[in-house]
Amino acid sequence: MQPQLPIDVDPNTGVWTTDALPMLYVPRHFFTNNHTAVEEALGREAYAEILYQAGYKSAYHWCDKESKQHGISGMAVFEHYLKRLSQRGWGLFKIVEADPASARARIELRHSSFVLAQPGKHGKLCYLFAGWFAGAMDWVNDTSSMSGSAKPAPRSQSKEVQCAAEGHDHCVFEVSPLAR
Repeated sequence: MQPQLPIDVDPNTGVWTTDALPMLYVPRHFFTNNHTAVEEALGREAYAEILYQAGYKSAYHWCDKESKQHGISGMAVFEHYLKRLSQRGWGLFKIVEADPASARARIELRHSSFVLAQPGKHGKLCYLFAGWFAGAMDWVNDTSSMSGSAKPAPRSQSKEVQCAAEGHDHCVFEVSPLAR
């Protein structure tokens, strides 16, 4: 996959935009070093919860903006989201299965930036992405009419169930209905 991202740089402000959204461009090691420093300072569990909520909100916002920018809707926005994440160096994301009406999806991640940037580190290193997928799924369901259903789709949750840093070929995330 060759990235075909439209990157525009405002000559007056230096602000980079892609698809009309302001962007930051930083080296992978810079981001990962900051990520691991905060994880160590706060503790993994507390940091993971903060990242989940922030990632959820950001993905929801991104999906809304991209839908309007490109005139797409539903799962096409979720798929576009994963394409853009892949093009931006986070890894290669792929929806393996999805059923928005039941708030379920399975996403594979190959060549995760977190695994590549931390060779020899073991465990579930890619938990940062979990909230992103729940936010994207809830946006899909909030903006789609579920044919044949009078009640809205359930809210979703997401978690990393397999990580390449545990010796697997790739990482796996599962989106499922939020337990009430």
